[in-house]
Amino acid sequence: MVALRLKSPAVSSTDNGANSQKVTDIVKGVIDDIRANGDKAVRSYSEKFDKWSPESFKLSDAQIEEAISKVSPQTIADIKEAQRNVRTFAEAQRASIKDVEIEIQPGVFLGHRNNPIVTAGAYIPGGRYPLLASAHMTILTAKVAGVKHVIACTPPINNSIPNATVAAAHFAGADEIFILGGVQAVAAMSLGTETIRKVEFLAGPGNAFVAEAKRQLFGEMGIDLLAGPTEILIVADKDADPFTCATDLLSQAEHGPDSPAVLITESEEVGRETIRYIDEQLKTLVTAPVAGTAWRDYGEVVVVNDMDEAFRLADEYASEHVQIFTKQPREALEKMTNYGALFLGEKTCVSYGDKCIGTNHVLPTKKAGRYTGGLWVGKYLKTQTYQEVISDKASGELGRLCGRCSRAELFEGHARSGDLRSSKYLKDSYEWIDQARK
Repeated sequence: MVALRLKSPAVSSTDNGANSQKVTDIVKGVIDDIRANGDKAVRSYSEKFDKWSPESFKLSDAQIEEAISKVSPQTIADIKEAQRNVRTFAEAQRASIKDVEIEIQPGVFLGHRNNPIVTAGAYIPGGRYPLLASAHMTILTAKVAGVKHVIACTPPINNSIPNATVAAAHFAGADEIFILGGVQAVAAMSLGTETIRKVEFLAGPGNAFVAEAKRQLFGEMGIDLLAGPTEILIVADKDADPFTCATDLLSQAEHGPDSPAVLITESEEVGRETIRYIDEQLKTLVTAPVAGTAWRDYGEVVVVNDMDEAFRLADEYASEHVQIFTKQPREALEKMTNYGALFLGEKTCVSYGDKCIGTNHVLPTKKAGRYTGGLWVGKYLKTQTYQEVISDKASGELGRLCGRCSRAELFEGHARSGDLRSSKYLKDSYEWIDQARK
């Protein structure tokens, strides 16, 4: 039971209904236009929204090399180190996914193969910040899964090519890189145009318009998940450091003005001190206009009676990122199941996951952690079953069973497929077969 709320959100999650409908309508119009007019419409929206209309949205090899040459050696080294971490973990995940074949009875084989998607799209956001790490998470993970062709789209920043993002996409293994953003990029990859190949699956975070485009186009292609805005929740005991709590809450609040930042603690003192430190840090934080708005409108500090209640309440929030600041942080692995990702102990922070530690940062938000995990190599694989019966006796017996099961459901055509096998292999007699063979 909640003992005390030291801070509640100023904005209700239901306050933006009109804005949501506006986003839906705008996105539908863009998609319909691109569906009908292809590249012409893509160029029109790029000019309108990004003031960007190059001769070709696709970068040539020479342009990619030029972009990389403009990135500092340290940034290149950091990109490669972060990608090594992502690749190492993704490869371990891929190795854990096994093909299966069993003989469930003599002569009857069932199995599945984990086949990679052939073509995938990666959307790398870049409106407010150049999100290099999104290239690692979407492109590199797809390549480890075995995807043959990955298209990367990222918007221009300040009417120019985002060189560091291009470098990250290239080193991650992108087969084509387009400087194209927003709904027009998502629609172009999902539908295909004269110059942009249609993908079978699209991954990557984005703003409300990008998320809505993915929602509307889902079915024509697969998607990773509908994510956003970024969320953070900290579970803290009485010994947690309030300054660390404050710093880490603001680290995620700066993602956007609608990013929830929540502290659940058993200690009123920790809660009050965290609020004080947040107010103090906002005086000097460069991104305070964004982080401060998020904290004012969506920030929460909740005091509970004990840590068991803290874990139960955290599970109800099902937040994207959950940091555990307790003496025994691994306790959360047993007491929580609803989250995008756990960050255990004060030596671990969400920013590590966002940028460099190796786990994927495309994670479920808005309580989706109750029923799904985040992006990983498995999302790029199709687990596809197969069956083979090589025994006459087994096929005939299955035919008898199939006939009975099918007629119980009034599916006569299904039943006859079974009858035919039991007739062929067990010499069963059926009137319908005798009549049909005349």
